[in-house]
Amino acid sequence: MTKNLDCSEESLRQAIELLFYAYRDFTAEPDAILAESGFGRAHHRVIYFVGRNPGITVSALLDILKITKQSLARVLRQLVDEGYIEQKTGEQDRRQRMLYLKGKGTRLERLLTEQQGRRIQAAYQQAGADAIDGFRDILRAIINTEDRGRIGD
Repeated sequence: MTKNLDCSEESLRQAIELLFYAYRDFTAEPDAILAESGFGRAHHRVIYFVGRNPGITVSALLDILKITKQSLARVLRQLVDEGYIEQKTGEQDRRQRMLYLKGKGTRLERLLTEQQGRRIQAAYQQAGADAIDGFRDILRAIINTEDRGRIGD
């Protein structure tokens, strides 16, 4: 027997609130760690995606983050200057800047990801195995269609 799909205004508002609260709590611990270094969420996103995609170009990173070049340049400059990220010139195209985490960046990325991973793991265990696929399906459906392929199955 299938449950009726509840798309009432109240149900949708509750989902919106759940996303707000979940995101607030999901980012709280990393925010505190980042603040110790004078960093914020933009730094976290850059560190995460450079760590996840070693050698990513600045252009590809801009495409993922959907921020302005100016915003990325400010954050990236600080991460490079403080030794978290290094930029290398592309071998085929010398105009490309390839980004890699340095030792400090790798350690910070690992610390932040482990914090968030523990929170997700605890939620998975609480919700049970049957809920995980549905959770992923809903999150994937919220993501813009053109970006859904960026995340593996």
